[in-house]
Amino acid sequence: MIRRMKIVKGLAPEISESAPGDTPTMRLFGLLEVMAAKDQRYSLQGLVEQTGMPKPTLHRMLQQLESAGLLQREGDGRHYGIGTRLRRLAENLLLNDSLHGARHTVLRQLVEEIGESCNLTALSGSEVVYLDRVETAAPLRFYLHSGSRVPVHCSASGKIFLAQMSPAQRRRLLSSAPLEAYTAKTLTDPQALEEEVRRVRKDGHAIDNEEFLPGLLCIATLVPSGDDAPSNLCIAVQAPIMRLDAAKAKSLLPALQRAALALSRIDADAGTDRAQA
Repeated sequence: MIRRMKIVKGLAPEISESAPGDTPTMRLFGLLEVMAAKDQRYSLQGLVEQTGMPKPTLHRMLQQLESAGLLQREGDGRHYGIGTRLRRLAENLLLNDSLHGARHTVLRQLVEEIGESCNLTALSGSEVVYLDRVETAAPLRFYLHSGSRVPVHCSASGKIFLAQMSPAQRRRLLSSAPLEAYTAKTLTDPQALEEEVRRVRKDGHAIDNEEFLPGLLCIATLVPSGDDAPSNLCIAVQAPIMRLDAAKAKSLLPALQRAALALSRIDADAGTDRAQA
């Protein structure tokens, strides 16, 4: 009997009977959905228990996905995680999302209001990727284009993403990304970074005070997901420290938070449109 995996929002993956359109390719896609649904690494036996599929079938599927670069085997040789190719695909979907125009408008209006460069970011592995950016008209600025990547531990957006994670998730992510010192102010001590993350969780915003680039200050806040689930979207303001210190940056928070809510509504409206289609 041919079986396929079905993902139900909010529930564990389950096995259902064969349905029209069920193909080996779609079953591989279903396995990727299972593995992407939770922030954890899966073993072959764990996937057998999760999906109810035969071990030889799953083993063959995992080999196919690994050889395609969509999954990768962990150092212990027993567990599988998301591969580089699949991660790049997710990034490209975000970068070229149909919502880009509406989001870009919000970003541009924010720049016009506060007069400094603003960007929209997402977490990708142990880095923060710039999905969009609008530059200030001021002659002195730091130029970082869409697609740029910055380390998670020394960026304002990165600290926001870290603050959403459990301590175990943070340890796992940071264990594969050494806390490299980019400036004299970079937090390279794990305990100091953990204390910073606790402050970020309490305050609801994060500041990068010359921790990634000398002379650059950044303040970021999360774009709410709308359903209390973790969000993978941040909005941030960046400027040279001669124009923006930490105190002034905090005064921009109301404008930043209004823009974050506007972005959240765009995503919520898009979700409603898809559900009604």
